[in-house]
Amino acid sequence: MQLTAIGTVTVMILLLGTFLFARETLGKIGQNITGKIEISAYLSDKTTPADAKRLISSLKRDPRVRSVSYIPKAEGLRQMSERLRGQIDTSLLTSNPLPDALRVRVVDPAQVPAVAAVVAKLPGVADVEYQRDAVERLLRFVDVMGKVGLAFVALLVVTAAIIISNTIRLTVYARRREIAIMQLVGASGTYIRLPFIFEGLLTGLAGALIAVLLLALGYWQLWQKFLQALPFLPLNGAAVDFGLFVFELLAVGALVGIIAAWFSVGRYLRA
Repeated sequence: MQLTAIGTVTVMILLLGTFLFARETLGKIGQNITGKIEISAYLSDKTTPADAKRLISSLKRDPRVRSVSYIPKAEGLRQMSERLRGQIDTSLLTSNPLPDALRVRVVDPAQVPAVAAVVAKLPGVADVEYQRDAVERLLRFVDVMGKVGLAFVALLVVTAAIIISNTIRLTVYARRREIAIMQLVGASGTYIRLPFIFEGLLTGLAGALIAVLLLALGYWQLWQKFLQALPFLPLNGAAVDFGLFVFELLAVGALVGIIAAWFSVGRYLRA
């Protein structure tokens, strides 16, 4: 049973570590994508450069806004020509059909719709565009993935806690005579609990340590080969703080062992 408990913690920490590493790495990609979301505010023809400066100053005072840039119509046409090079010959245009524009980036991508609504009401703004459907789908996807991840982590932790708790409970049952004698001579519940809590701590740490070693081996042997096989994916494993990562996994294993042991012994003592 002790080996079963250690093996369960190992599997839990292994899956948890793999999930957290993937989430951290993919999170960087998500931040890069969401960080590029822009609100394009097209100004009316009557808006002067001085009016545009006042609009920029007003928007920069909003704590939700990260940056604001002014794009004159000539610059807008040049950028469009670069994007559509080989598709449309903009040199055939006799006049510039584009209006002056403001490009707004927000601190939190979830605030894009709210900030866009504020920008649309500003004087001198004729139209606002931010690809609403794509942004809302992306934000919903990020939210769902976050909730699924938390549920997955909770399931792993609960499963390991149940196995360790059952293991400790069997150990308590095997030593019931010694525990009864200790209670008769006046030993406190905390004094009786401590050896079993220490056992749960060692079980959790042993399983977590094995999992960390397996994760380290998998990283050095498999992850680098994965990056080489898929160089077109912007996966940046170096963004993970491995010292903190290992500490968190060991702490989770130890904490699960301690909590499981505490409750399993407590239920027996109350009985």
